[in-house]
Amino acid sequence: MTYTQISAGGVVYRHHEGALQIQLILDRYGKTSLPKGKMEAGETVEQTALREICEETGIVGSITSPVDIIAYKYHHPEFGQVDKEVHYYLVKAEKGNLKPQIEEINGVDWFEPLAAWRKQRSNGYNNNDIILRKALTLLEVSIPTDEDMKF
Repeated sequence: MTYTQISAGGVVYRHHEGALQIQLILDRYGKTSLPKGKMEAGETVEQTALREICEETGIVGSITSPVDIIAYKYHHPEFGQVDKEVHYYLVKAEKGNLKPQIEEINGVDWFEPLAAWRKQRSNGYNNNDIILRKALTLLEVSIPTDEDMKF
């Protein structure tokens, strides 16, 4: 029997002093990532995304758009093979102060969009590249292609 696990999270953004900023977390493994977590009973995926963002980063947000769904498999010691689905949303920061949930993550901060992209590309999980790229496109930020980055 295959076990399915649903998680949700988001690419959180804000406009601070007229400039667009993107939130990134540093997970417990020292990797650049996005806030996300497992769906709880009775929640929608949208509620899960907003709850997890608030719990992990201290930011209360509102969903402005779906971004994408990542699906992958992993082996769990108790359940065996797990089909994992992670739903990502574009989330506008509404209120709150950055406060990392130290039980879950090592840090959280705001970055200008191209700095966030460089950080994701250099220290993030490969499957988050497409999520951040799509989110930045939704925010009308053009990011350089790998070809543009070569010089």
